[in-house]
Amino acid sequence: MSVLVLMEDGGPSRQTLTLARKFGEPRSVRIDAILPFAPDALATALAQAADELDASAVFAAGTERGNEVMARLAARMDLPFAANCIAAAPGDPVEVTRLRWGGSLLEEARLHSPRPLITVAPHTVAADDGSVPPEVDLHHPHDRDLTVRVSDHVEPSSAGVSLAAAKVIVSGGRGVGSKEGFAIIEELAALLGAAVGCSRAVTSAGWRPHTDQVGQTGTKVAPEVYIACGISGATQHMAGLKGAKRIVAINSDPQAPLMLNADYTVTGDLKEIVPAISAEIRKRR
Repeated sequence: MSVLVLMEDGGPSRQTLTLARKFGEPRSVRIDAILPFAPDALATALAQAADELDASAVFAAGTERGNEVMARLAARMDLPFAANCIAAAPGDPVEVTRLRWGGSLLEEARLHSPRPLITVAPHTVAADDGSVPPEVDLHHPHDRDLTVRVSDHVEPSSAGVSLAAAKVIVSGGRGVGSKEGFAIIEELAALLGAAVGCSRAVTSAGWRPHTDQVGQTGTKVAPEVYIACGISGATQHMAGLKGAKRIVAINSDPQAPLMLNADYTVTGDLKEIVPAISAEIRKRR
């Protein structure tokens, strides 16, 4: 019995494979098999491949692109679609556990479908060491399926380590106070070889670009260490931190939600604490 998996670069696809293997022997289609990215063309290709393989299920990572393609596939095949799952057990019906409300709620549901369509929430399933499955040959897409496609790619203005791949992230929130206040955040990040992140309040204020935002409507991250400076910890922000191994929170309010959920906390003025941490790092080098 075969399952079809939509693959893209990065850890989430490996995690998706781990869950997909419970349903059968995986075969893969790469998200970059059709360039530029065209979700309708990929949905058509997945539908054709699923029929040719008689796939028992179709999986993808619950990324923006993975969910977009799978939603279109569900519409084409007239089948239900379970997005952002953290667990799934084969059967009739398939039992799934899904993240809801930005990760603050877990939903137990049953998926009644002859061919389950499932995306796996990033950084919620431990990836196994299994090999990447063989790829499926794709048919050339029809012009009508290329109507919606990526026309250009603009590199982010900020250089450095990407949020999605960073092992350490130093992130600032409203408590940083201003665009200029991020200088101490950037200094600490540079010393640690870390990426700079921020909360939605910061991007809304225009202090940092959206590409720096961590959270439900930003980037979902899985660093070894996440250092949150002046971030209260709204549900939407916490939804982006589910994969973080350790959280260090610096805040003047010891009752802030992020302080209550962090592994380590420092209570006080971040404008004094962050430079002190940077100075101590320099002293020890």
